[in-house]
Amino acid sequence: MEVSFRQFIAQVRSGGDIIIKKEIESIASGKGDARIYTYSSHPGADFFAVNIEPSGNGYRFNLHTPKSMITGLKTGFPGLVNVENAIAVAALGYIMGTGERVIRKTLETFRGVKRRFDIHINRDDVVYIDDYGHHPKELESFIRSVRALYPDRKITGIFQPHLYSRTRDFAEGFAKSLSELDELILLDIYPARELPIKGISSDIIFRKVTLDNKKLCSKNDLMDELRKIKPDVLLTMGAGDIDLFVEPIVKLLD
Repeated sequence: MEVSFRQFIAQVRSGGDIIIKKEIESIASGKGDARIYTYSSHPGADFFAVNIEPSGNGYRFNLHTPKSMITGLKTGFPGLVNVENAIAVAALGYIMGTGERVIRKTLETFRGVKRRFDIHINRDDVVYIDDYGHHPKELESFIRSVRALYPDRKITGIFQPHLYSRTRDFAEGFAKSLSELDELILLDIYPARELPIKGISSDIIFRKVTLDNKKLCSKNDLMDELRKIKPDVLLTMGAGDIDLFVEPIVKLLD
């Protein structure tokens, strides 16, 4: 993957600009004829956020740039990872000469993309959010962002692992991330392009999850299970066909 990114970066013309996440800036180190700018949600980069705080459905923050501070930026949808994404986009706009007013308005009015912190129901009695996350770090970021929004509520997560090989390779990480929930419903692996691997099933994640309140469940039984538990804050997570349940879940919760 690093080789692919280096090949991509190599196509930037001489004197061009590269905006890269601080933690992986070494990937751009060989491109000496371009201006390299780093971004991060933490101090130490060319562009970084300060005073990040929840605001409505998103976050408010000030953006430190190489020459100034842009105050009062706001994301229009949740997720701390989206603050980091907003910093990258604001950095791009700043370097291209986009004015602060346009940067501020654009970030605040952008509503995200389908299946990324996709809020379908947000009521006092029930919340339902769908997310494409299928890597341990994505799940951890998503769950923690939901926890920050709803700190005093019970969070139930439905996760569908994607690929036998990814389940095998990241079982420990998946279990650690999913243990941040209050309740877990774990579905069978979505195979996508892979044939089964002997000994690999959702159970290798399930056994490592530290929650007391956890359940292995087939897709056929999922809706019946949801009728039993009456969730408070419900999350669906995964890159397989779990999105087919979004509409039925919305109808059930309504």
